[in-house]
Amino acid sequence: MRERLFDLGLWLLLCVPVLLRSDPNDGGSWPQVALGVTVLGGCVAVSRRWPLAPIAVTVALSLPATLELFTPSYSLALIAFGYLAGRRQEHTRGALWLFGAVAAVGLFLTRLTATSLGQWFTLLLALALAIVAPWLIGRYVRQYDRLVHSGWELAVRMEREQAAVADRERLRERSRIAGDMHDSLGHDLALIAVRAGALEVDPALGPDQQHAAGELRRAAADATARLRDVIGVLRQPDEDPAPTAPGGEPVEELVSRARASGLAVTLTVTGEGHEPDGMAGWALHRVVREALTNAAKHAPGGSVAVRVDAGPERVAVDVVSGPGAAGSPLASGGTGLVGLDERVRLAGGALTHGPTPDGGFAVRATLPRRTPPGGPAAPAAPTSARELDRVRREVRKGLAQAIWIPLALLAALGLLMVGVALWTQHQSYLEPDDYGRMRIGQTLTAITEAEDLPDHPLDGPPKGVPAEPPGMDECRYYRSTLLAAVPVYRLCFTAGHLADKAEVR
Repeated sequence: MRERLFDLGLWLLLCVPVLLRSDPNDGGSWPQVALGVTVLGGCVAVSRRWPLAPIAVTVALSLPATLELFTPSYSLALIAFGYLAGRRQEHTRGALWLFGAVAAVGLFLTRLTATSLGQWFTLLLALALAIVAPWLIGRYVRQYDRLVHSGWELAVRMEREQAAVADRERLRERSRIAGDMHDSLGHDLALIAVRAGALEVDPALGPDQQHAAGELRRAAADATARLRDVIGVLRQPDEDPAPTAPGGEPVEELVSRARASGLAVTLTVTGEGHEPDGMAGWALHRVVREALTNAAKHAPGGSVAVRVDAGPERVAVDVVSGPGAAGSPLASGGTGLVGLDERVRLAGGALTHGPTPDGGFAVRATLPRRTPPGGPAAPAAPTSARELDRVRREVRKGLAQAIWIPLALLAALGLLMVGVALWTQHQSYLEPDDYGRMRIGQTLTAITEAEDLPDHPLDGPPKGVPAEPPGMDECRYYRSTLLAAVPVYRLCFTAGHLADKAEVR
């Protein structure tokens, strides 16, 4: 529906110059109006399937009117069809052949009608400005749209792949968390089973108490086996089943072990009771351990500063790593940070990370004292939609500039051409007062010395003027007005004297 409305609007727009220039009151005829309107309608109808056909038909309508090709009735149609051909055509070879054929036909008609080559040069200029230039703009817009479309398809595909990788890493992190739970709960259940076994053989208890202790031992063993089976299903096939965090290890011991291994790390603790409970404590341990591991891996020899700020409700931890000994900037931990973000989020906290101005890397996490009862906070909404909208606005702005700047250049070139044409006409313009002062019998030298003649006469007589008087050696033609081609002043000379002067139409 939109395409039909566009074609209808285009047809109505292109018919306006035909209706104005072919008006019977302005020397035209109704058959010319009907022919132009009908042909333009057919050109618009076939322009989507055969983009070059409307150009050829419009050129065929323009050449009988003038060999200069640029006509008031069909110039707008040439520009519009040239742009649409560049916008819709897949290949360029056909258009190049058509442009060459138009130039060749114009040269042939120029020689056939015995007119000057100036008209053919004007045809080439009109061909370049009215057809080729809009065609080039259309080609540019087509290629730009294709490039933008392909780029966004690639960006969407990469975003989906990155989201899939992040989802897989989150799942793996959850399985690691489940492994931590297995290690911790399995240890506690094993201790329960050991104590229940001791009670089962305690002679101080009666048979009923010993039987109950035995059932408790067997229940703890069964629970441990079921927990191991469930965790085994959650773990990835290639995942290391070893626990990811030793249970109950405080941050001080983790930093001490890293310092003992040769890492230049300092620890600053403010507040008291900085170790959160449950999953928040595991997340705190994991943040520090992941940051220290990345520092040792990506910037060996660099210093690391760990700061733990324990508040009454939340605990904040900052791990800032400097550049390596060679001065190389510290890189991100990759998907490890994705898993770390998932673990902190599941504990009800927030994680930020990024490079520092000195080339290092900083990891900052804020964790609650206890995991909120409502569960972890939902992940932050992606910013790709806002970024996509911003870039699309920039693309539309750049596309508008790509269209209007060439059009402005073409308009400036057209104004320059008009100025040059007016200047050229002024060079051959003879003032009526100067023409009136000329007398038969004056010599050409006297007329020239009196500065009555323009610098350049016309190249020849305009079409349709009366024949020159017989017996004249030379006849010169000058414009009597700046804008109109006729009437003109004709000055004929014999033996260097003015023998005839007339205003011819």
